[in-house]
Amino acid sequence: MWRVIFLMGIITWGCGDKNSTPTPVIPSNLVVTATVATDNSGNVQFSATANNADSYDFDYGNGIFQNSVTGKITYKYLSSGTYQVNVIAKNNAGQVSKSLSVTVTVVQSLIWSDEFSSPGAPDPAKWGYDVGAGGWGNNESQHYTNRLDNAVVSNGTLKIIAKRESFSGSSFTSARLLSRSKFSFKYGKIEVSAKLPVGVGTWPAIWMLGDNFPTAGWPACGEIDIMEHKGSDPNRIHASLHYPGFSGGNAVTASTVIQQASSTFHLYACEWSPQSIKFYVDGTLYHTVANTSNLPFNQSFFILLNQAMGGNFGGNIDPNFSAATFEIDYVRVYQ
Repeated sequence: MWRVIFLMGIITWGCGDKNSTPTPVIPSNLVVTATVATDNSGNVQFSATANNADSYDFDYGNGIFQNSVTGKITYKYLSSGTYQVNVIAKNNAGQVSKSLSVTVTVVQSLIWSDEFSSPGAPDPAKWGYDVGAGGWGNNESQHYTNRLDNAVVSNGTLKIIAKRESFSGSSFTSARLLSRSKFSFKYGKIEVSAKLPVGVGTWPAIWMLGDNFPTAGWPACGEIDIMEHKGSDPNRIHASLHYPGFSGGNAVTASTVIQQASSTFHLYACEWSPQSIKFYVDGTLYHTVANTSNLPFNQSFFILLNQAMGGNFGGNIDPNFSAATFEIDYVRVYQ
């Protein structure tokens, strides 16, 4: 009998050893380093190591998150600043985190421009035209043309000229230039030096649309209005974003008042990143909108320059209006 009991004891002990599992171990000894590129490109090389870690989550301090199995990753910041970076080392048992500050200097380079230095028609390698009437979705009164009468480069500037004249059933003509299919960009900074037209009913604009406009339509493609001005409210500059749920009269908008908008050149700018879209006049920030991954502002956009007449924004046109010029000194894009 004792032999049977002894064997059962052996069998029981053997089964218990076979089914035992190691106790889970939470990651420990997390070490994080950051090496900032010296070329002012915004690139930062991160390295994270920890005992027992399966992967690493990086929060770059600007709303962007990324996972790495190795713990080694390079991220490019688009704007200068000091960012609080948080790194989590994790496995199925738990996690450990560590934070560090990273200061980055980003120098943007000019990637595209038009200085309007060649007299005559706008450069066809850079600009096309929207042509026609029909109100353009805003009850506008002009017929857009591709004539030199309405868009011409002279003395180092582009002139977009709105005129009162009978043309193909419309009472006004003007021009709308666009860089679609010639140039578009995703993120960066655009600057436009311009002098605005005079006249009640004028509606000059510097703006951008998403490249998917032909397929997605408006406002799903997104619209970034860098500068809009109505002649009935001189010197008030508007900047707006249009997208589904916030378009037309419900756009996300702000305005600022400057001096001599129609007698001197001012610098209108938009700084655009995955985190925000910022609007400036003469270097002064006056409107900031948070950008998120669920908005349509994370694709390439093309540029438009135009002068409309009347419409939902421009309002009633002065019955004595004859002509007005929207003058652009240059357009520059940096990344």
